[in-house]
Amino acid sequence: MSLGFSSKDNTNVVIYKDEVENLIKKYKKIKKYMKSSIYKIKTMDGTEELVSELLKEYEDNPVD
Repeated sequence: MSLGFSSKDNTNVVIYKDEVENLIKKYKKIKKYMKSSIYKIKTMDGTEELVSELLKEYEDNPVD
């Protein structure tokens, strides 16, 4: 038998639309930055910090 939600569980989840929109904006800005040539240049000379910090943080605390 699988573990999961049953019809007896009353689970309430609160999602703030403003916070989700802010996260989406940040994500889109980072993705646009990663496609830019300035990101590629900074990556080659080793001065890129924004994305490398996020990747390091994810490696330290994976979301599995």
